[in-house]
Amino acid sequence: LHHHYRRCRQNPQFPIFNPRLFSSSPGPPSSDAELRKYIGYTLLVLGSAAATYYSFPFSENARDKKAQLFRYAPLPDDLHTVSNWSGTHEVRTRTFLQPESIEELEGIVKEANVRKHKIRPVRSGLSPNGIGLTRAGMVNLALMDKVLSVDKEKKRVTVQAGIRVQQLVDEIKEFGITLQNFASIREQQIGGIVQVGAHGTGARLPPIDEQVISMKLVTPAKGTIEISKEKDLELFYLARCGLGGLGVVAEVTLQCVERQELVEHTFLSNMKDIKKNHKKFLSENKHVKYLYIPYTDAVVVVTCNPMSKRKGPPKDKPKYTTEEALQHVRDLYLESLTKYRGQVTDSGSPDEPEIVELSFTELRDKLLAMDPLNKEHVIKVNKAEAEYWRKSEGYRVGWSDEILGFDCGGHQWVSETCFPAGTLSKPSMKDLEYIEELMQLIEKESVPAPAPIEQRWTASGKSRMSPAYSLADDDIFSWVGIIMYLPTMDTRQRRQITEEFFHYRHMTQAQLWGHYSAFEHWAKIEVPKDKEELAALQARLKKKFPVDSYNQARKELDPNRILSNNMLEKLFPSSEAV
Repeated sequence: LHHHYRRCRQNPQFPIFNPRLFSSSPGPPSSDAELRKYIGYTLLVLGSAAATYYSFPFSENARDKKAQLFRYAPLPDDLHTVSNWSGTHEVRTRTFLQPESIEELEGIVKEANVRKHKIRPVRSGLSPNGIGLTRAGMVNLALMDKVLSVDKEKKRVTVQAGIRVQQLVDEIKEFGITLQNFASIREQQIGGIVQVGAHGTGARLPPIDEQVISMKLVTPAKGTIEISKEKDLELFYLARCGLGGLGVVAEVTLQCVERQELVEHTFLSNMKDIKKNHKKFLSENKHVKYLYIPYTDAVVVVTCNPMSKRKGPPKDKPKYTTEEALQHVRDLYLESLTKYRGQVTDSGSPDEPEIVELSFTELRDKLLAMDPLNKEHVIKVNKAEAEYWRKSEGYRVGWSDEILGFDCGGHQWVSETCFPAGTLSKPSMKDLEYIEELMQLIEKESVPAPAPIEQRWTASGKSRMSPAYSLADDDIFSWVGIIMYLPTMDTRQRRQITEEFFHYRHMTQAQLWGHYSAFEHWAKIEVPKDKEELAALQARLKKKFPVDSYNQARKELDPNRILSNNMLEKLFPSSEAV
């Protein structure tokens, strides 16, 4: 319309309103003046109508045609849309570079530094907060995904940083080695998973960045540098969990472990029994995690331990089949379809025949999508989940990379905090107190909180920017994640869920974080929009982490901040900016 208006002004055949035609100069008597004025208005309206008609000619059958939605012009071919996996953060950029070698990467970084053009390192885009995203420009190492060398004797592997976890594990298993621990999924690039302080679970096992023996960083100011404990202890511990701000991680050498089969044991417990056995669970299991189900007393316990060569695999057989475990969830799905959509046919089966093909997490997503913010509906779904886990109790045997994963479900908002939980020899029990307060908060505030609330543990790490940093080897840390799913692509509904989630998160922050010295996972922290909240967060981060040292290293290695983005600048403003 704006374009058409400009066209009209340049074309004399279109009458244009001119205020000077209606002056306040003396004229005929008032009655005649009034009459002439209204005749003039009438002619103006008729003239405008005629101009509009002939400017926008319609075909004879136009009134029989359906209205068409306005269609936006297609995006330019060189504009890339990049989003994280949950679709909660998205940017469009004209600079999205994918080098195929370290030499090509060095050239990209050098040129960008000369031009002062941002190229933020972005990996697999799996971080819930989109920590690697920026509109100004990004560099992605997906094409640098090779295993460079394997030292079978020392159980070490050197890889290009763009290799994904699953690909790495598949390529080194022939050497009888694997990674020490895993996060919930396997799609992360190695360069990303170590930079954000990602973790698995096991009170004797540190976060994943602790497996890094050395790294090659491509830096804007100093070119490619190789860092390790032996070469530069301080920089190594600072850059190992460097959030992509000190250089583009191009190569990584990892300390691996012997590949082994694990026995996974899943069973349903409750808070009373958890309190009684918690210390034993932490000390006697290589891997352990709890899955809490809000508005129920159910706690799913999952332990994983190396299979005994003497005893072999467990002989116990599951009491229920997968079909039986899913039946209660399917029944609730059919019942909910009838209530919310009336989509049940005469035969009693839903309009969606693939119900028998849906996994538990897919069924949960579909159930929650019907009424995601209705507390009573969410409670029904949670109770169905508790029943599913009760009937899923049993053992599973497999290699560590197969067993230690977890189906996190679909699109979601998540906030995960890390806080100290005593030592392995003497747990403080603060981790269980945190959960009890969280559950009380959920019920008191009637939060439509879905399951699970996941709790995991790690040993301490030496990376200075890790939330689990500690100089004491025996210290343990608990990680607790709250969640709200985004089971629909409806914009309005996603916005409502987002608002509810951030209200939920804000309440946990206000009531729990300060008291338990809890800090959010770097890949899940969200930058506050409120200036006072942002200032409070900056001050809090400065007390926990060596922010001044980190900013000094950024100044030396990336003086033009080409590897930075809005998130890093907000979280770690330079002293000059402050």
